[in-house]
Amino acid sequence: MNSRLASLQPYPFQKLAGLIRGLTPPPGKSAIRLSMGEPQHAAPAFVLEALATNLKGLSHYPVTKASPELRRSICNWANRRFRLSKAPLDPERHVLPCAGTREALFSIAQAVVDRRAHADQPVVISPNPFYQIYEGAALLAGARPFFLNTTAATNFRMDFARVPEEIWPQVQLVYVCSPGNPTGTVLKHDDFAQLLQLAEQHDFLIASDECYSEIYLDEAHPPVGLLQVAHDLGVPDYRRCLVFHSLSKRSNLPGLRSGFVAGDGEVLEQYFQYRTYQGCALPPPAQAASIKAWDDETHVRANRDLYRAKFDAVLGILKPVLKAEKPEAGFYLWPELPQDDETFTRELYARENVLVLPGSYLSRHAQGENPGQNRVRLALVASLDECIEAAKRIRHHLETRIA
Repeated sequence: MNSRLASLQPYPFQKLAGLIRGLTPPPGKSAIRLSMGEPQHAAPAFVLEALATNLKGLSHYPVTKASPELRRSICNWANRRFRLSKAPLDPERHVLPCAGTREALFSIAQAVVDRRAHADQPVVISPNPFYQIYEGAALLAGARPFFLNTTAATNFRMDFARVPEEIWPQVQLVYVCSPGNPTGTVLKHDDFAQLLQLAEQHDFLIASDECYSEIYLDEAHPPVGLLQVAHDLGVPDYRRCLVFHSLSKRSNLPGLRSGFVAGDGEVLEQYFQYRTYQGCALPPPAQAASIKAWDDETHVRANRDLYRAKFDAVLGILKPVLKAEKPEAGFYLWPELPQDDETFTRELYARENVLVLPGSYLSRHAQGENPGQNRVRLALVASLDECIEAAKRIRHHLETRIA
């Protein structure tokens, strides 16, 4: 076995299963799961219809680059969404469909990290807390993760000025997540501009995970993206920039496993070669369904409306008892707790049959702290009624836990 596998930590949901093992929640209270960020809203009917009517495509092997029609659809969406008018994405050069962002976020590190490039072990920077794939991808590529804490002190943003100067020459890849998981914080134009300047200075690649970019609470201010800033600054051919987008959250299609990576044409040419060996190609029915999803915005706006209603209702219930703030985007709450996050999670499950995810499971101890400690992630993915009921149970637990 690959010896680097031993460096991987258990996935957060493995830890969670162990944490609640042996507990029996009250039988009179239905289970409500706020632990996993799996969208529960209905998938668009017209997308499912496209999937069903194209099943004959399963009799053919899909090509790695997917169909020209899908690549055009993706580029048309990204060009509109991020205002890439002066340098629009080229379907032949700037985009590769992928089997969900998880697959691509992992495999990009395997393709780009070069252990021979530096005398020291190469470094991959990740936000902290973070999507667990970033760490695993770095470790299995033979790199050393450097965790950049995103805390209340930085308004939950990645503050690149906090990276020690001696680290930058070793950096080959920087993962950013905007909107953030689990914080919901959106990086600003200046944040991306600073990172682009650092990438130019130190010659590293930026992997921007933007899979929550279409779930935002202010309809007039959609989150800015890395390619948008690179476009505004005139970065040629989106050099050193890769963005990762998915239909999982945007269109409530997590099981379709459909997304894309877009950006630096030269990097994507080599990454395409890697992917011809990796073998993760979208089945033709999934490609046909994805075209329909990327071409429509009506269902996406309706999806945002559902999340806004849940945030308003849940925060109205929790605010008197919990330090919880409405995020800029995404569908998570990241509240500060009055007690240890593991203890809170166990007691809430045992007393109220509501399952949340301890914040410390999403982060690592770095620079003298674990930024997820004494926080939990609440994924408002269930129905409005269930989210309201969960909020009431959480409030009841907090009001009565000492009694």
